Amino acid sequence: MALIFIAAKNIEKCHFGDTICLIRTMNSIIRHYPKGISEIGLPPLDVTHFNLVSVLNTTTKGPIWLNFHLRDNINKGFNNATIIHVDGFDQDPTKKQIEIKARIPRILHEANYDMEGKFLLFKANSTGKLTSDFQNFELTLIVKVFVEYRQDKRFLKIYSLVPNVKIDRWIIWMDDLYKENSDLTIALNRAFNDHWVEFWNDLEPGLLTEFKISFTGLLTTIFDRVSYDDMFLSQTEIYGSSLFE
Repeated sequence: MALIFIAAKNIEKCHFGDTICLIRTMNSIIRHYPKGISEIGLPPLDVTHFNLVSVLNTTTKGPIWLNFHLRDNINKGFNNATIIHVDGFDQDPTKKQIEIKARIPRILHEANYDMEGKFLLFKANSTGKLTSDFQNFELTLIVKVFVEYRQDKRFLKIYSLVPNVKIDRWIIWMDDLYKENSDLTIALNRAFNDHWVEFWNDLEPGLLTEFKISFTGLLTTIFDRVSYDDMFLSQTEIYGSSLFE
């Protein structure tokens, strides 16, 4: 979601380091371009697709263990994000890390799952549809970059991206946990949701890996297509002008 504004008409460009302007412009882009901006490789924000995710691989010992993989992932809701904090987009972006923080009311996640596990006395080895609802989702991206020069312009290259996530509630439903016993499927889904914090703590590292790969790819595409200097006002530009005006 960072600096996607530079390819859009009638979008305010900012001075280096002007965090208030950057927050305002990023939020404007999110509201006005939910289908993305193809010129700079920004994908649609209302529906995003993710590849295969190995969320958890644990040892098959003890009363609770789980091997959990997700396929054909779809997330809905990033178009409702609000940027609340931005830092590091200074004249020299290598002097400190870049930080972007966003709040999203809810993210709806759909996928196909493959699961093998044990929850107390219940064992599971199943495949099916998964839907989950991440409520009051807060995402922070910490990005470190170096500069590459092309045609006398600076382009950013990412060498580190760390995502952090906070949520107030996670509601999950997995179909066909036990295809031969729908009552047991319902009971296990209720158990997952009653103990969602414990499951979240176990699954979070795998989910964060997927966020890292996805946002690294997104920002890399943008940074590779548009120079860092073109993202901001130059000395001769009028404040608020657009790259394409």
